[in-house]
Amino acid sequence: MSKVDTPDNPNDIKPRAVSRITHHASRVTHQDDKLHEECGVFGVWSPGEDVARLTYFGLYALQHRGQESAGIATTDGESLMVRTHMGLVATAFDEESLAKLKGHAAIGHTRYSTTGSSKICNAQPLRIDDTGLGWLALGHNGNITNSGPLHAELETQGAQFESTSDSEVIGRLAAASHGSNWVTKYRRAMSRLTGAYSLVLLTPTHLIAVRDPMGIRPLCIGRLPAATRSGEAGVEKGEPIARYPFGVAGSKGGGWVIASESCALMTVGAEFIREVEPGEIVTIGAEGLTSYRDLQSKVDQALCVFEYIYFARPDSVISNKPLYTARQNMGRELAREHPADADIVIGVPDSATPAAIGYALESGIPYTEGLIKNRYIGRTFIQPHQHLRERGIGLKFNPLPEVLGGKRVVVVDDSIVRGTTTRPIVDLLRKAGATEVHVRIHSPAMSHPCYLGVDTARREELIAHRMSVQEIARHIGADSLGYLSLPGLFKAVGMGGDKMCSGCFTGEYPVPVQMEFTVDSKLAIEEAQVESRQMVERNGQLELELDQLEIDHDRVPAGVDK
Repeated sequence: MSKVDTPDNPNDIKPRAVSRITHHASRVTHQDDKLHEECGVFGVWSPGEDVARLTYFGLYALQHRGQESAGIATTDGESLMVRTHMGLVATAFDEESLAKLKGHAAIGHTRYSTTGSSKICNAQPLRIDDTGLGWLALGHNGNITNSGPLHAELETQGAQFESTSDSEVIGRLAAASHGSNWVTKYRRAMSRLTGAYSLVLLTPTHLIAVRDPMGIRPLCIGRLPAATRSGEAGVEKGEPIARYPFGVAGSKGGGWVIASESCALMTVGAEFIREVEPGEIVTIGAEGLTSYRDLQSKVDQALCVFEYIYFARPDSVISNKPLYTARQNMGRELAREHPADADIVIGVPDSATPAAIGYALESGIPYTEGLIKNRYIGRTFIQPHQHLRERGIGLKFNPLPEVLGGKRVVVVDDSIVRGTTTRPIVDLLRKAGATEVHVRIHSPAMSHPCYLGVDTARREELIAHRMSVQEIARHIGADSLGYLSLPGLFKAVGMGGDKMCSGCFTGEYPVPVQMEFTVDSKLAIEEAQVESRQMVERNGQLELELDQLEIDHDRVPAGVDK
């Protein structure tokens, strides 16, 4: 099913008009044992360029951050054109749909839901309207932990929500805040938001980037060829602290790019400039790039450590740390902490490959491929029934018996969440002829859920919460099991633990946690809306019953005392 709302003649588009092309598809659930990040965001300001196509390729590079829906919004300075679609980027857009997304600036979003269910109304970019400033499109990566109370407060003030995600709460909170421009409004909204948010915003004239004060989710700035950098100025407290004007504003070629990861910059041919700093707001328009920071904010940084372990692509750079090198260092530290007497080292492809190579280099045990991943089985694949999953995970991995037969194997993986994937992998290796299987995990044991944009299991479902390391080893059928220590992880990354969030390992979070995470807690806003509607319906039914009583009372036959 699809809904199309586009003008017959693109020239007939009126200011602040929106074209939203919406496609529905059924939700695909995942059965793997990995953590799942929330979203990837991308934005580009480059007059004269095909910004929709650039955004498409940028989202393609960020597909690993979310596969439930994808969307692109563009502007020509007056109208807003938006296309959202359930599923992967490659299925969301074609030549015809991209051709309709015209303009000089664009933002894009690829989503995995942590607040709000996987349905088309929650696909982004979202449109937010302000009576004074007009429309704004929004894309969000992260999770707002106080979205429930804010949602209820905004509804009492008359806000009408069109989605059930915390992302719309951010946009409507900003629209309801005082200020004569979007920077002021979002700065005020930031003072009330708790949690993780990296945002790309689009107005008729500007591309805007916003990162939460703790910098929990990554966000970076890139420059397309032909843009020139000149001039810097600095003042504090909401005023511009730096400007990078274009050599020729509006000239063909050149522009600026915002992305969740630097790998997306490389994909579209942009040069990495720097990261958006925690608490920073960046605006990009005809005048160039302008940075706004609240220099009086004293919030500690808390970048999610799992960006280094698993989430971000290995060819990305975060906080000036190449992720491939960081993961290889994790493998080296793991080999020092948990050596094994073995013949070969293999990694669970693809996320654990750099760490497996690091383990091999440090231990002197040869590295080789032992598992081949079927790269065409993704979330669009029809999931097998439970009894098929219990037979193994041959759909995803095939072992190499000629490599594994008669060998003592060290298998390196990035994490164990529930243990439902690791055990079949161990069985797979043994069936292929491995005589011993030593499991090594290049992260600490995960014993707590995440509240800041990572879809994890309930705490009681986390195997490290319920079992000791020895018990987990027996459960997964491994000859031995070793986790990288938290100090070893920080050493491998090259950053102090005081600058990263490691709550999933320690239970200590950088923000207040309001409720225990459950599988259904991401539907809290929807559940509240359903409860509110039911209350309205009950009140309405009560009013009807009272009205009926009055009618019946008035119909008492003549001659009967009332």
